[in-house]
Amino acid sequence: MGTDASPASFFLLSVSRPLGKSRRRWRGAFTAVYSCRVLLRRGLSALPAATKPLRRWHTGFAAVYSLRALASLAGKGVAGTLRRSTKHVALDVDVGGGGGSSDEAVLERKLLLVDVKQLTEVVKGKSHDGLRELGGVEGVTSSLAADWEGGVDGDDAGLRLRRRLFGSNVYERPPARSFLSFAWEALRDTMLLILLACAALSLGFGIKEHGVREGWYDGASIFLAVFLVVLVSACSNFRQARRFFRLSEECGSNIRVSVVRDGRRREVSISDVVVGDIVCLSIGDQVPADGLFLDGNSLQVDESSMTGESDHVAVDGRRRPFLTSGTKVADGYGRMLATAVGMDTTWGEMMSSISRDAGEPTPLQERLQRLTAAIGKIGTAVAAIVLAVLLARYFTGSTNASEGRRPRFDRRSATFDTVTNALVGIVSDAVTIVVVAIPEGLPLAVTLTLAYSMKRMMADKAMVRKLPACETMGAVTAVCTDKTGTLTLNQMQVTKVWIGQQEMGGDLTGVGHGLLELLRQGVALNTTGSVFRAADSSAEPEFSGSPTEKAILAWATRELRMDDVALRRHWEILAVEAFNSDKKRSGALVRSREDGKTTFVHWKGAAEMILAACSYCYDSDGTQSELDAGRRAQMEKTIEGMAAASLRCIALAVKPLKLDGSREDDDGGGSSSGKLEEDELTLLGLLGLKDPCRPGAREAVAACREAGVAVKMITGDNVFTAKAIAFECGILQAEDEDAEGAVIEGETFRGYSPEKRMAAIDGVRVMARSSPFDKLLMVQCLKRKNHVVAVTGDGTNDAPALKEADVGLAMGVQGTEVAKQSADIVVLDDNFASVATVLMWGRCVYSNIQKFIQFQLTVNVAALVINFVAAVSSGEVPLTTVQLLWVNLIMDTLGALALATERPTRELAGKPPVGRTAPLITNIMWRNLLAQALFQIAVLLLLQFRGKSIFGVSDKVKNTLIFNTFVLCQIFNEFNARRLEKKNVFEGILKSRLFLGIVAFTLILQVVMVEFMKRFAGTQRLNWGEWAFCLGIGLLSWPIAWVVKCIPVSERPISELLFQHNQITRIIRPACRPRN
Repeated sequence: MGTDASPASFFLLSVSRPLGKSRRRWRGAFTAVYSCRVLLRRGLSALPAATKPLRRWHTGFAAVYSLRALASLAGKGVAGTLRRSTKHVALDVDVGGGGGSSDEAVLERKLLLVDVKQLTEVVKGKSHDGLRELGGVEGVTSSLAADWEGGVDGDDAGLRLRRRLFGSNVYERPPARSFLSFAWEALRDTMLLILLACAALSLGFGIKEHGVREGWYDGASIFLAVFLVVLVSACSNFRQARRFFRLSEECGSNIRVSVVRDGRRREVSISDVVVGDIVCLSIGDQVPADGLFLDGNSLQVDESSMTGESDHVAVDGRRRPFLTSGTKVADGYGRMLATAVGMDTTWGEMMSSISRDAGEPTPLQERLQRLTAAIGKIGTAVAAIVLAVLLARYFTGSTNASEGRRPRFDRRSATFDTVTNALVGIVSDAVTIVVVAIPEGLPLAVTLTLAYSMKRMMADKAMVRKLPACETMGAVTAVCTDKTGTLTLNQMQVTKVWIGQQEMGGDLTGVGHGLLELLRQGVALNTTGSVFRAADSSAEPEFSGSPTEKAILAWATRELRMDDVALRRHWEILAVEAFNSDKKRSGALVRSREDGKTTFVHWKGAAEMILAACSYCYDSDGTQSELDAGRRAQMEKTIEGMAAASLRCIALAVKPLKLDGSREDDDGGGSSSGKLEEDELTLLGLLGLKDPCRPGAREAVAACREAGVAVKMITGDNVFTAKAIAFECGILQAEDEDAEGAVIEGETFRGYSPEKRMAAIDGVRVMARSSPFDKLLMVQCLKRKNHVVAVTGDGTNDAPALKEADVGLAMGVQGTEVAKQSADIVVLDDNFASVATVLMWGRCVYSNIQKFIQFQLTVNVAALVINFVAAVSSGEVPLTTVQLLWVNLIMDTLGALALATERPTRELAGKPPVGRTAPLITNIMWRNLLAQALFQIAVLLLLQFRGKSIFGVSDKVKNTLIFNTFVLCQIFNEFNARRLEKKNVFEGILKSRLFLGIVAFTLILQVVMVEFMKRFAGTQRLNWGEWAFCLGIGLLSWPIAWVVKCIPVSERPISELLFQHNQITRIIRPACRPRN
C-alpha cells in the first residue's frame, strides 16, 4: 500500500460484510487506537532493554495521541468514514487537524494531493500500469474521497469544491455568431449592393446639380432605406439564431443521470456530475464522464461515437475498467467512478471543436427558396422590360418632366450630369422592382414561425431537437405510439398476487416460509432497482429504477418484509441476463456466501413467456408439484383474466443448480459470457400490476382521429392487456371489436409476406407482444404506403424506428439517452396529449407559412403589374425607390412577424393532414390572393390614370395617394390572411396581441412616412378627405374577402387540373379532325 505526505494514515482491514454507518465510525476509531499501539510496539520491540523507560514513555505518548484521533473521529464523522471496496476497507484517520479544522478544509487538503493530469491521462490512455501505480480502482476511489456505497457528500460546499478543483461537466463551445456577421450577410445581397451604388451616384450627381443643401436628399434617402432593411433583417436573424442556440444548450443540459450521494441514489443533470461521483449506468444511458468501472453485470458500451467501430465493448473490473464520456450503454448495468469531467474528457475536447450552426436550411425553407427564386426570375424579367421601356422612352423624348409636358430628355439642352442622374434614377427604379418582387420574407417567415413555435412547444412539454421536425409534424398522417408511460401514467402498483392456483390478496400468512424466501430472493437479487432506507426507521423507504421494478420492490418490501441489504450480503450474484425487448425477461445466477454451493437461477418477466419455460410450480404452502396440462391451462386463463383487466402480468420463476467451484467471478464485475439456464423452471407466482390510463389520453386520441391522423398502439404487453388499454384510450372503437386484423401480435405481423403486410397495415390499430424490429417494420410499411409517420419510443432498441420515422418522438422521463439522441422531438412529460399538441403546432407552422405566402404574393403581383403598366404607358413608375423599399420592409419583416406568431386554432384540428405531395400554394390561396391583387391593381391603375382629374391634385400628391392606398391595402389584407378559409377573419383577434401591436405600429409608421418624412420618402401631405379615401379603399378588402370565400374551388391542385385538361384535349382533337 502506498503512502503520501498528507497528515493522514491509511489502514486496511479485511471485512466479510458491509458495516452500518455508526458501526463503521466506532470500529474505525477502535482500529486507529489499536493499530497505532501495535505499530509502536513492533517498532519499540527492537530497542535494547536499557531503553525500557523510553519505551514506556513512547507507549504513553501513543495512547494520548491515539485518544486525540479518537476524539477527532467522535466529534466529526467525516474524518473517520470507512471506504469499502470489494475486498478491503480503507480507514482515513485525521491526526493533524484536531476538532478545529472544518470538514471542507479536510476534504480540500485530501483532494489537493490528487495529480489531476496523471489521473486524466491514465483513464484517457486506458493504461493498466498507470492505474496500478495509483493504487488501482480502490486507491483512486479513496484518493477522491468517494465511498463505494455512499458516494460523495452531497452538500453544496463539497460539490462546489470539487468543481473548483477538477472543473465542471460542461464543454466550451464556439461562440455564437455576432450581430455584425448577420448585418454583413444581409448587406451582401446583390440587389442591395446595386441600390447602394445607385444611391452613391444619386448622392454625388444630386449634390453636383442642386448643391449640398438640396441635392443630398434622394441619395441619402436610398442609403437610409437600405440601412433600415439591413438592420431589421440582421436583427431578426440574430435574434432567432440566439434563440436556437439557447434551445440547443437546453437540449444538451437536459440529460439526466443517476448518481449516489450521501448513500442515496438521485437523478441530476449531466452538467452537475462532479469528479468522485458514483454514477449508476443502465441500458441506453450516456456515460456522462470519463471514469472507472466499480461493479455491475454484463456491461457493454457502444463506442461508435468515439471510435467509429460498431462492435460493442465489454467493460469489467479487470480487463477493461475504463469508461469514456459520450459513449452509450448497450447492455447490462453497472456503476462507475467519475475521474474527469468537461474539458478534461475526450468527448469534451471533441465537442468543443464542433460548431453548431442554426443557419442550416430546413426542407420547407429550401422549398420556399425555390419559390423565391422562381418569383425572382419573373420579377427580374419584368424589371428588365421596365428598364428597357424607360430607357427607350427617355431617349426618344416620350417621357415628360414631372410637371408640364416638356420632355425630360432634350438633346439641345441635355448635359452629362442631367443624363447620368436620370439614368441612375431609372436603374434604381428597375432594381427596386426586383427587390420588391423577390419575396425574401419567405425564409424569414419560416425562421420566425419555427422559433416562435419551438418556444411555445417547450412550454407545452415538447423540446424540438431538429428544426425540420416542426414542419414535418404538420404533414403527419399516422402516429405509432407506445402504451406504457405515454397512454398510461407509468405509475405501476401490484394489485393482484397469484401463488399456485390461489389469489393471495393482502394476506400472505399461509404462504410457506421457503417459498417466501425464494420470492424475496427473486425480487431483491434479480433487479436493476434499489431501495434506500433513511436513518430514521419511521421514514418510508425510497425506491429507484423503472416503474415496474419500483412497483415490485415496493410490494416485496411491504408485503414480504424483504431486506434487500441482508439478501445481497448473504447471496453473491455470479451472472445476470439483463432485460431486453426481445426476450422480455431478466435473469440472475446467485450463490450462497455461507456454504459456497447453494445456487439458484432466478427469472422474472412477461408471464406467458416465463410460464412457457416452467415445468413445475409451487403451491401456496410451498409444495412443489409438476405443471401438467390442466394446471398450465388454468395459469394461462389467470394471465388472460389479469390482462383483460388492464393489468400487466409478471411471473417469477426459479431453478436450483449444482455448480462446482470452477465458476468464479474472474473479471471483478460479475459479468459472465455463459448463458443462464432457462428451461425446466419452477413457477413461484404471478403479479398483476395496474398502470392506469393518463387523464386526457382519450381526448388526445379523439383529437388525432378528428384531424385525420391514424393512431396505432405498439406495446410489448400481451394481446388482452393491449386490447383493454386500447379500448380505454379510444384507439379501438366498438366497431373494431370484430374487425379482422385490428389487433395483431408482432410475431404474426412479422410472419406475413410483404404483400400481405402492405394490405393489412392500414387496418392495424394495436400491435401486441411486439419487438423493436416489429415497430421498425410497421414504420417502413406505412412509409411505403406514402404515409408521413411519427413514432414514439423510449428504449435503446427503439432507435432504428425513431430514425426511420419522418418524426421521432422520444420520451423525456423514461426514455434512454440513446432514444433521445435518435429522436427529432423529446416529449418532456411522456404524455400522449403532448404528442397531439406537437401535431397541432406542426400544422400551425405550415399554416402560418401559407398565410404569409398568400399575403406576400398579393403584394408582389400588385406591385409588379402597377409598375409595369405605368412604365409602359407613361415612362415613369408611380412608386419611388424609397417607397418600394418601405413596402418591402413592412411586408417582409413586420408582415412575417405578424402572421408567423399565430397560435393553433380549432380549424386546424378539423382539416385533413397535408401529406407528402400537397402543393404549398393551394387553390384556396390562389383564389384569395388573385382576388385581392386584381382589386388593388384596378384601384391603383385608376389612380394612376385618373387620379389627378378625380382629386384635382398634382403628380406628387397623386403618387402619394397611390403609395398610401397600396400600403393600407396590404395592412388590412393582413387580417384576411389570418384565416385562409373562414369568412370571419376576426375570430380570436383579441388573443393575438402581437398581431394587433404590429398592425398598429405599421399604421403609425405609415402616417409618419406620409406626413412628416416627405423629403425622405418623396411624398406630399394628404388632407382628411384623401386619408379617408385611402382608408376606405383599404377597408374594402374585408368585404371583398368575405364574398370571394363564398366561391367554391376544387380540392384538386391546379397542376392536376391543367394536366387533365391537356389529356382531354389530346383525346378530343383527333376525334374532331375531318375525315378525308
